[in-house]
Amino acid sequence: MDTDVQNYARTLTLRSPDHYRVGPFTVRHNPGWELKYANYAIPDHGAEPTAGDVDDLVAAFRERDRLPRLEYLPSWAPAVEPALLAAGFTVENHAPVLACTPAGFLPPKPVDGLHTAEPVTDDEFTAAAAVQHTGFGGEGGPDEGEIAWLRNAVAGQGVAALALLGAEPAGAGGCSIPVDGISELAGLAVADPFRRRGIGAALSAWLTSKAFERGCSTVWLEPGSPEVERIYAGIGYRRIGEKINISLETEGR
Repeated sequence: MDTDVQNYARTLTLRSPDHYRVGPFTVRHNPGWELKYANYAIPDHGAEPTAGDVDDLVAAFRERDRLPRLEYLPSWAPAVEPALLAAGFTVENHAPVLACTPAGFLPPKPVDGLHTAEPVTDDEFTAAAAVQHTGFGGEGGPDEGEIAWLRNAVAGQGVAALALLGAEPAGAGGCSIPVDGISELAGLAVADPFRRRGIGAALSAWLTSKAFERGCSTVWLEPGSPEVERIYAGIGYRRIGEKINISLETEGR
């Protein structure tokens, strides 16, 4: 399963219109979205990069005003981490990777008054992206890339969601474009005034069930903390592996 997830991430990156190749790396580049989590490289399967390959990768990120950064499963390319560390990269974290299948899905208790639906209008897509933007620490309005990600998910048979409590946007998130029956649940955020009410679990479950209805056999994700992992475990997500997030914060070599 972990290899399937890594294949999924790399395939989706290769399909993105602004991706580029540097040596044994494929880089997911978002011109309208500077968020580091939206710009990262994935090594080829079994890649053994040279110091020159790593230098070229760093230069490519710098030229595009992006943080040199990679996200991948260490088992996919074991030789990559030592090469990056030798070049001055720092491991951000080793994050668990969770996955859920229809057989393991566990619907949570409903949240009174919560209405979740897919955005349709421009205002709805903007409202959903705004919840994500502030939920992940952003200031001001959402970036164009955040709105585009939600739109592209819907257009590509993925899922986007805007949850309202009364008339107020309370949560948002999406499941990305599926590849071979696999989708990623990403960008799930709950607005600060509505946290700790079960909205995160309810919204995650809604997105996951919609992805299954649209033909996905597996939905995976990377939880942001042990507390968040427990929420996902409550609706049927289980650990299948570990992903390394690693970046170069300084100018390096």
